[in-house]
Amino acid sequence: MQDPKYVKKAFSRIADRYVVTNHVLSLGTDILWRKKVGRMVADWEPETVLDVATGTGDLALEIQRKCPDAQVTGSDFCEEMLAYAADSGVRETVVADALKMPFDDDSFDVLTVAFGLRNMASWPDALREMRRVIKPGGHLLVLDFSLPTGILRGPYRFYLNKVLPKIAGLITGEGDAYEYLAGTIEQFPSGKEMTDLIEACGFANAVADPLTCGVASIYTAVA
Repeated sequence: MQDPKYVKKAFSRIADRYVVTNHVLSLGTDILWRKKVGRMVADWEPETVLDVATGTGDLALEIQRKCPDAQVTGSDFCEEMLAYAADSGVRETVVADALKMPFDDDSFDVLTVAFGLRNMASWPDALREMRRVIKPGGHLLVLDFSLPTGILRGPYRFYLNKVLPKIAGLITGEGDAYEYLAGTIEQFPSGKEMTDLIEACGFANAVADPLTCGVASIYTAVA
């Protein structure tokens, strides 16, 4: 289901409209999710943070605000998105494929990835590479979409597959990209399935924290 080449091509064309589209489609809740992540990262008091698949840098900027003394690096394989992140104020950016990052082993206290793991060619390979660059005892944090359970599941899936791509298409002219992303959300593991995957890739104490009735989730683990 994942097609990183398609993602890179599609989203390089909409880098300048990506942020506002996310805010519209989530009714602003994506801002609240990132603020929560920023507070969690600050509680760990890191000296070095790597935000993988940083995109336009929204999360890296939030972490910079919450952790002013930390060295925060944003990496992404899409140069157009990364240029937007740098222009927005991300102090350090690196063009990098998340499956083969140009960082030494045990380089970072915290590694975050928001809405990016889902689109990588191999989730296990990406997680193992993330484990490689996190210091022993350091923290992994994954923020990504998930599917609600119970009565909200049906209405949300209708919005995800029928409404969201049409709205995104009007804003960006790239509705097909959001149809693709809706499909990836349907396939992406969540809850215990995701925490089991994270632990199978070398992490410990993986925990899932559903957000907004399960529309998104935060996963944390220790290296």
